[in-house]
Amino acid sequence: MERMTAVRPIYEPKARAKEYGDYAINIYTGCPHNCYYCFAPAVLRKSREAFRTDIQPRKGIVEAVKRQLDKERITGKLIHLCFTCDPYPLGYNSSATREIIKAIKAAGNHVQILTKNGTDATHDFDLLDRDDWFGVTYAGYLHRGDVSTAEPEAGTPYERLFALWEAKKLGISTWVSCEPVLNANDVLYLIEIGSYIDKFKIGKLNYHPSTINWKKFGEAAERACRQYKRNYYIKEDLRREMQKP
Repeated sequence: MERMTAVRPIYEPKARAKEYGDYAINIYTGCPHNCYYCFAPAVLRKSREAFRTDIQPRKGIVEAVKRQLDKERITGKLIHLCFTCDPYPLGYNSSATREIIKAIKAAGNHVQILTKNGTDATHDFDLLDRDDWFGVTYAGYLHRGDVSTAEPEAGTPYERLFALWEAKKLGISTWVSCEPVLNANDVLYLIEIGSYIDKFKIGKLNYHPSTINWKKFGEAAERACRQYKRNYYIKEDLRREMQKP
């Protein structure tokens, strides 16, 4: 399959994605993690099978990023990696991610990483500092057996949280994206014990049915964040649920 060409890969997120940073880059053409709730195949107009199996860096993306950073003089910004793919696709070469982080940092910017592959991500911790943000997705379900149908090919939640711990020890800012939420109690427990997490971004499950009472969950999550003095952000979708009578 012909790769998507990266012409102007650094872009400003729109709509709900604005909550994540000044700019964003989607490095790869797909993602192997096969999460049932993933929205990216629909956004990219690809079949789920093609999205799951066609994984490679977008054509020319490293050089395109360098050119755009220089031409548009992008500096002092927070650049998010990634929305429609994982910057560390499990089982694949992620050297393009490392080169892009180097370019972003060399231009005076900071990176915000979001991954479900904590183990491979640790290989790039030498490039990050306290002004960068390393984050993982945590939907609940601490053990592999519980996520085998939801996120069957992603790194385990334990591996992701361990990577956060390692990042924190190195002085890198850490965050967790609790979106989607599949197990409310597990997310509330992470808020309680997650002293090594610098920021919680908490949302809900969109586009799929759920038995979770989002109003009650949101209120409980906010109470827990305040009780344990966590830095947190309630995403707009969940906040709207919390405001319902």
